[in-house]
Amino acid sequence: MPGFPRLQDRYDVIVVGGGHAGLQAAVKAALLQHSVALLDRGPKYSRSYYAPRMANIPGFPEGVSGHRLLDQQIAAVRKLDDRVGYFTPATVRSVEKTPEGFAVTFEWLKQTQVARGRVVILAMGVVDRIPIVGGKIDPIFPWANQAIVDFCLLCDGHDLVGRSVAVLGHDAFAARTALDILHFRPKSVELLTHGRPLLDGVPEPDRSTLAAALKEHGIPHVTAEVVGFDGIREKLFGVQFADGSHRTYERGFSGLGWYDMHDAIPRSLGCRFDTDGYVVTDEDCRAIADATGEPIPGLYCVGDQRNGWNQIPEAWATAERAVIHAWASYL
Repeated sequence: MPGFPRLQDRYDVIVVGGGHAGLQAAVKAALLQHSVALLDRGPKYSRSYYAPRMANIPGFPEGVSGHRLLDQQIAAVRKLDDRVGYFTPATVRSVEKTPEGFAVTFEWLKQTQVARGRVVILAMGVVDRIPIVGGKIDPIFPWANQAIVDFCLLCDGHDLVGRSVAVLGHDAFAARTALDILHFRPKSVELLTHGRPLLDGVPEPDRSTLAAALKEHGIPHVTAEVVGFDGIREKLFGVQFADGSHRTYERGFSGLGWYDMHDAIPRSLGCRFDTDGYVVTDEDCRAIADATGEPIPGLYCVGDQRNGWNQIPEAWATAERAVIHAWASYL
């Protein structure tokens, strides 16, 4: 029965995460005639799940929603269920190195299970930080679900041409995001710091350099706390502030960075991380050991969780590279 596979004693490949990268890794490994355990919390945990239209996906000239694209990838996995055990919704608790490979402990159907395999591919992705308004993160969701608020400049920057844009955030990442948006020739850009001082906590000399750049390019900021949003019926991003003021933009953009980079498991395995918190890999997506600087045998990291560009085509490419290297080297 689809969705209820039988846990095998051992697998060639265990994929942790069922977003675009994890699904592609499972398909590729199965096509190379290997047994796969795919451990997936569920499509709604993928960053693209709520994206209404993505224009940078090969084969979809009119664009495609993240939900539809995930559905198609899941369908491809289902067609290979003779080689892929698709465990979902499954929550991975730990990954441990063993003499024979790896042991992955996960919760599934209210039971604790252990999948054992020769190779592990980490594809857990990252989680965007959402602005907290009135103690909740959901007030902005309707605007995000209608692509009025965006989260990825490489995915959606082209849609900012000629529009007024509000960038949410106060730190160096938000400032750099606002400056990068200028490449797309918006009508205007403003920073909404949501009650925080601009560049609060940013050390020198970055603070002075960024402040000068924002001033040079005429990017103002609003420090008042955000208390609500409106304008969705008109496809606008209206922002209500605690001081009673109100501003309207044609687009909102998150400059808040990541809430969770799912680093606990790779840290437990001794992986190296870059300064931005991504798992460091080599060109074949082998996870690098922090202690030695050498690849950890049989351990790979793909998609948004590894160092590189956060793009779906890039996620697919990293999945391909990891599986092909594992096939050639371990399997």
